[in-house]
Amino acid sequence: MNLLTVENISKSYGELVLFSDISFGINKDQKIALIAKNGSGKTSILNIMSGKDTSETGQVTTRKGIKISFLEQEPDLDPNLSVEETIFTTDNEILKVISAYEKAVDHSEDTDQYQKAFEAMERLNAWDFETQYKQILFQLQLSQLDAKVSTLSGGQKKRLALANALLNKPDLLILDEPTNHLDLEMIEWLEAYFAKESITLFMVTHDRYFLDRVCNEIVELDNNQLYTYKGNYSYYLSEKDARMEREAVEQQKSKMLYKKELDWMRRQPKARTTKSKSRIDDFAEIKQRAHQRRQEHEVQLELNMERLGSKILELHNISKSYGDKTILDKFDYNFTKGERVGIIGKNGTGKSTFLNILTQQEDVEGGKVIVGDTVKFGYYTQKGIPVKEGQKVIDVIREFGDYIPLKKGRQISAQQLLERFLFDRKKQYDFVEKLSGGERKRLYLCTVLIQNPNFLILDEPTNDLDIVTLNVLESFLLDFPGCLIVVSHDRYFMDKIVDHLFVFRGEGVVEDFPGNYSDYRIYESSKVIEERENKTTSTEKTENNWRDTSGGKLSYSEQKEYKQLEKEIQKLEEKKVTLQNKFTDPELDGGEIANLSIELKEITDAIEGKTERWFELSSIIEG
Repeated sequence: MNLLTVENISKSYGELVLFSDISFGINKDQKIALIAKNGSGKTSILNIMSGKDTSETGQVTTRKGIKISFLEQEPDLDPNLSVEETIFTTDNEILKVISAYEKAVDHSEDTDQYQKAFEAMERLNAWDFETQYKQILFQLQLSQLDAKVSTLSGGQKKRLALANALLNKPDLLILDEPTNHLDLEMIEWLEAYFAKESITLFMVTHDRYFLDRVCNEIVELDNNQLYTYKGNYSYYLSEKDARMEREAVEQQKSKMLYKKELDWMRRQPKARTTKSKSRIDDFAEIKQRAHQRRQEHEVQLELNMERLGSKILELHNISKSYGDKTILDKFDYNFTKGERVGIIGKNGTGKSTFLNILTQQEDVEGGKVIVGDTVKFGYYTQKGIPVKEGQKVIDVIREFGDYIPLKKGRQISAQQLLERFLFDRKKQYDFVEKLSGGERKRLYLCTVLIQNPNFLILDEPTNDLDIVTLNVLESFLLDFPGCLIVVSHDRYFMDKIVDHLFVFRGEGVVEDFPGNYSDYRIYESSKVIEERENKTTSTEKTENNWRDTSGGKLSYSEQKEYKQLEKEIQKLEEKKVTLQNKFTDPELDGGEIANLSIELKEITDAIEGKTERWFELSSIIEG
């Protein structure tokens, strides 16, 4: 069943054409991701689809009676309302049904009205609405229901808007970077939510694991052409490689045909027959195809950074708190050459504060931070850079340097650096205020890198960056010889570039975990299962009633199944992570990726089935 159709829409700003004559449709139960470079107009497409903006051509048609919710990157919320009031002032059908039911209860003599209201409550499961919205707000760390919107951070506002969108239970949910401002636990919860809910999705996101696990179709906007891939992100990667190979072959054929036709044209045939005239008319099209060039730039930065000395960065008994909230409690660590550290933890546990302490932008209450004489920090913060009115892209980068030294005595100019980060010569002379959010982030990265740091600190660098730029950044970081610290909720990104993690648990507890994010998740899952096994063993010893099938206890065979399930789930989780890590191998061909994608789906389905059975047995134990 078709829910929404986009026909021949276009958008431009002056001479800049974002896209033109774009068409596609969305059917019920599809979960579609739109992939394109920053500045290609992804957000503009979402705004047109949701009715927040208009197209210069064509139209958007929606099925009569369907409900659409749109999560914007920067939601427009009433600052005077509280978190809970924001939930209750939305145009939510469930709220209308609850209000109608409350009125019917007050006028119980009208039995018809009461019956209709009661049936509506049953149909929408509105009885549990309060529980539902409180659970979702709790998962999104918005438990202070009376907090005013005006006091919330940008990330909290985004999460509140996400809660509203989910509670609205729309037929079609449009999402613009839904994982921005969510910590890793929230993202995994959202993945599970979308897996169990029957909801149609159309989203823009750079989170590749999220794409892989949530979406069943990828639509790529490339050079104003739409390409559709019926599969997840892994399938898209393999199919796109195959498409690029086909295009390269076709372009080579076009070049050969062009040379042949050019030779024929030069001979200037005197007899202009119908056949020769047709051949002349076709020549222009052949020439265009032969000369077509894909405007893609691969970044291959080889920075010649200053050497790090023996003393790099030492933290001795560092303590930091805000009022009663402890961020660090006598934290010790000495950084060595080439360290690659990822930092994870829930929002509010002090990750950004820690980075500010390292760069001595914030003071500590106890302990000492010692920075080596040879250390040159490159610090990419979430705040970005202030933009001066009337400033052009090239002017921003030149404020930080005209060139950077490369290996083997070479150097790269500010212009060349921008080109490598996908800003062509024309774009470099655009005003910064015309750039999209992702393009500004890309420009900010350039200002950090042109300073040639040997200790790079990146605080959420993946927010608002397109997948093309993320691949570029990953390639650079893999070759970066200095020290690296990254705070990111992008699990794919973290898995690829870090060697170990600082896990911020809160209340001043920071653990050093020797592995990447997927390793950490396996470890955490095994701990939970071990705790459950210990709890079960303890229950058996104290109550000795495992044979009793009454009173909510498991039979002997169910106990065996329960324990076996825990072991099987753990093995499957480990196998799943091993498979996911294989996708990062650049030498995989399309067939291998397709086979891995099928195997990964089978394992994921098996985990879900066994986990569901485990919960059934677990509820009997607890019940």
